[in-house]
Amino acid sequence: MSIRILLVEDDEHIAGTVKAFLNEAGYKVDVCFDGDEAHSRFFGDSYHLVIFDVLLPGMNGHELLREYRKISNAPVLMMTALSDDESQIKAFDGQADDYVTKPFKIQLLLKRVEALLRRSNALTKEVRFGKLTLLPEDFKAFYESDELLLTLKEFEILMLLVQNKGRTLPHEVIVSRVWGYDSDGDSGTVHTHIKNLRAKLPENIIKTVRGVGYRLEEESS
Repeated sequence: MSIRILLVEDDEHIAGTVKAFLNEAGYKVDVCFDGDEAHSRFFGDSYHLVIFDVLLPGMNGHELLREYRKISNAPVLMMTALSDDESQIKAFDGQADDYVTKPFKIQLLLKRVEALLRRSNALTKEVRFGKLTLLPEDFKAFYESDELLLTLKEFEILMLLVQNKGRTLPHEVIVSRVWGYDSDGDSGTVHTHIKNLRAKLPENIIKTVRGVGYRLEEESS
């Protein structure tokens, strides 16, 4: 499974250097040079980790962090020249996972990225939620020891929900992440796939948030 990272940095030299080192480490990196472009990427692509500068044209890093946390639990690393305590506290209050100040050693940045990915289970070969086990590389899902016969879209929806467990994902976010930003999918398409997915799951763990979307919750024993 290819690990995807979104890097938002308006300094082209820094962006190019960081991207080159992350690529060499085996990660696939998309780069945005302003906050507005990055915001549009949230709904078109799914990332295992994002790196935000704070001082950006358009939406700044703190605004991006606030918007990103509405749709994803993926790790966020703030990478900025602002080293004051107030900026760091604001980032962590906004649910950033780490904060690195410029200038920095690229090897240290790589280690921070690796640590965040490891803690979020992005580097593991399998993802677990309750009695569910998902194998992203093989697009297979198991409930206890029994394989669930899911279609590709059903697997992708389930994987997306597991990655964001406890968070309500709006219909439009599921459509953009599973079918693509420019797809013709709609809430009806999502509802049909959720209905089929529920029929294949031994327990009711997909909850409907009326008028908004869906959330994954473990059944209480």
